[in-house]
Formats: sequence, structure tokens, C-alpha cells
Amino acid sequence: MNEWLWLAVAFLSGSVPYSLLLGKFLLHRDIRQFGDGNPGATNLVRAGGRWWGGLAILLDGFKAAIPVGWVYWFDRPALPWMAAIAVAPVLGHAYSPFLRGRGGKAITAMFGVWTGLTLFEAPVILGVSMGLLYLIFENSGWVVLLSQGVLGAFIWMYHPDYLLGIVWAMLLLLSIWKHRADFTRPAVVRASLLRLISGHKRP
Repeated sequence: MNEWLWLAVAFLSGSVPYSLLLGKFLLHRDIRQFGDGNPGATNLVRAGGRWWGGLAILLDGFKAAIPVGWVYWFDRPALPWMAAIAVAPVLGHAYSPFLRGRGGKAITAMFGVWTGLTLFEAPVILGVSMGLLYLIFENSGWVVLLSQGVLGAFIWMYHPDYLLGIVWAMLLLLSIWKHRADFTRPAVVRASLLRLISGHKRP
């Protein structure tokens, strides 16, 4: 029963739409009217600025990191349960019952999960690779996919653990599904980078 309880807590914690709530009660705006229409921190930035977006990112990260980290470091149930609990906050964010099964792309919640499981290691690898790839490619879906590939390689080389591998694979599949519209187009290199490269090639 303890595992079922933690699974429910992790899912419900992840499903709280903090960005939407901040936009509604503090900015008096529906952030789904901005950008791509998702109730995530990126659209809160568009609606109210970087400070609000930063607050939402912290809340979205903690809502996944706290339940996952608590169970992982202090309880540590059997592998199938731990994997399910680790993925639950991301599923809650992506398919929030408070939003009738709709939600964001859950990138920040994924950072929270990796924080709970590895503290700073995996979030740093994922964040740095994602930041660098955003400088190269325009399509956010491809950036997320490639950066998760980098994280997978890091886990395989330095933390060959069944739990981390299973969680990585499950989050990768969820990312692919949530960004599936981006994969109908090829990865596009940023025009500014192409201009920079072509400029350096000139005599």
C-alpha cells in the first residue's frame, strides 16, 4: 500500500499546473493564450516575463524532485515501483487531471525527476547539452531528443544502473510523443549559425 500511496502522491504533485495558476491568480492572464498554447513555464515567460517564468520553473522542478527524491533516498521500493514513481510526476504534468488530461511537455518536471534521482549530475548534463543544442537547432523537439541522447550516453558510461536506464527510456518515449509534431520536419540549423559559419569561410 505504501508504494500505491507514493505513486498517487508523485502523480498528483506533478499534475499541479503552477504556471497556469501563477498566470491566473497573479498576472490575471490565461497563459494558454500565448505561444504554443501549453500551460507551461515558457508561456508564463511570454505572458509575464522571466521572473515569473523562473518561479514557475522552480515550482515545476520541485514538484517532481521532492516526492521522487524522498522515495529514492529514504524508502527505495523495488525497481518496478521506483521506476513508476519516478515517471509519475512527469505523467501528471503532461496529462494533468486538473486540466482534463491536458498538460505541458513536462521538460522541467523531467529535470526535477533527475534531480531527485541523481542530485546535480543528470540535470547539469541535460541542461548543458540542451542549451548548446538550442544554439544550433531551431526545432525544440530535436533539441530535446538529442540532449536526452547525450544524457543516455552519460548514464550508460558512468551510472550503468537498471533503474536509471528504465526511467531514461520511459522519459525519452514520453518526450518523443509530446514533441511528435516537431518530428514531422527535419532538424533545422539556425540561420544565424549558418551565416556565421559561411562568413568564416570567406577569404
